[in-house]
Amino acid sequence: MSVAPGAFVHASAYVDDGATIGAGTKVWHFCHVMPGAVIGERCSLGQNVVVMNGTRLGDNVKVQNNVSIYEGVEIEDDVFCGPSMVFTNVVNPRSHVSRKDEYRRTLVRRGASIGANATIVCGTTLGEYAFVGAGAVVTKDVPAFALMTGVPARRTGWMCACGVKLEGKGPGYACAACGSRYEERGGALARTHIGTGAGE
Repeated sequence: MSVAPGAFVHASAYVDDGATIGAGTKVWHFCHVMPGAVIGERCSLGQNVVVMNGTRLGDNVKVQNNVSIYEGVEIEDDVFCGPSMVFTNVVNPRSHVSRKDEYRRTLVRRGASIGANATIVCGTTLGEYAFVGAGAVVTKDVPAFALMTGVPARRTGWMCACGVKLEGKGPGYACAACGSRYEERGGALARTHIGTGAGE
């Protein structure tokens, strides 16, 4: 295994040979990082997190307790995965049928947040700074900055990159918290100005 200087791995965690852990990353109690997994810098893996072989996490990713990141999942920088949220990698699993050659890719773009107990069905992409509410079930691609709630998840609003819901009816939005501005065009939201408190 390759553990960069400044990384921390708790004594109860297992990091297998062939895994890579970036500088400043913390791997907490009872985690298992498997061969071929690549975890970036300044990440945090909470208690009982499993990172499967071949997966990749960017920098500053926060994975809360009881999350399994299965083969086929890729997570970009600054993503938050809430407690006990669920990724999948096969749409029609059977115990007696091997479907390892049918894994579907899931991509979580930079800055997205996934709430506690949410489920992300494989084969989907979560756009930059998307926000999936607690308990939601995502079954299709999510636009950047979208607030997704319910079962199945539907877009119920837009979120600023700073994590505050954007108010108003558009097409122009301004974040009351950080001052960022957005424009809605054709069902998609684009940021036109980065506010001073956006954290970027």
